[in-house]
Amino acid sequence: MIVARTVADVRAALADRRDGTVGLVPTMGALHDGHRALLRAARELCDSVVMSLFVNPAQFGETADLDGYSRDEANDLHGARKAGVDIVFAPTSEEMYPPGYQTWVDVTELGAILEGEHRPGHFRGVTTVCLKLFNIVRPDLAFYGQKDAQQVDVLRRMVVDLELELELVVVPTVRDADGLALSSRNVLLSPDERRRALVLPRALATRDPETARSLLEAAGMEVDYVVVAPFDPPTLAGAIRVGSTRLIDNVPLDTEAPG
Repeated sequence: MIVARTVADVRAALADRRDGTVGLVPTMGALHDGHRALLRAARELCDSVVMSLFVNPAQFGETADLDGYSRDEANDLHGARKAGVDIVFAPTSEEMYPPGYQTWVDVTELGAILEGEHRPGHFRGVTTVCLKLFNIVRPDLAFYGQKDAQQVDVLRRMVVDLELELELVVVPTVRDADGLALSSRNVLLSPDERRRALVLPRALATRDPETARSLLEAAGMEVDYVVVAPFDPPTLAGAIRVGSTRLIDNVPLDTEAPG
């Protein structure tokens, strides 16, 4: 497995792989089974798999969130190697945003609702870094998780609007046995907070925003939103705060309810 630290290095590593299908799995590290599902899908569909490993400062609104984000590069590289990744692109912030950097991409409508409303500037950071990754790696396929449904829809809009020649592959949300969607933020939950957080997937499983909100509020959750989002497909999306930890989850409404 090649670990590339610069744009020039990752392009050089890909130079003789362009005859086959190149897949990109963007990550900010702290790999869990959700990431591993993305890597498995990429390995199955692509001749070469590139995983980016970059904690993107541009998508964090608060310095404390950025500073508190879990980082363990050695463990992430080990996980990438086990998953059969061919190239890890692990740049510094200075490599991605060199001195004088001033160009940003903004999906104005889809990026302003829900997460965009509660985290101003978040999607500007996401779309900008993803467009940079797309231009650097030039993948045929890029892999994202359904758990970040709004991110997927925002990026799809960007791909269409900017005539990008790649396809987004969306992998279903991976959950723990108790139903909680996997997230790097879950490690921040105390045992009691984790137990309380289970109300989020249970509420969304009702597939009705009013019922879901009632269940969340009855459980004492601080609810940022729970709405049917105008994504493709329409999606029941929710965001809550459990202690100091903010969690998101969603249920696409084009699928049948389990059971």
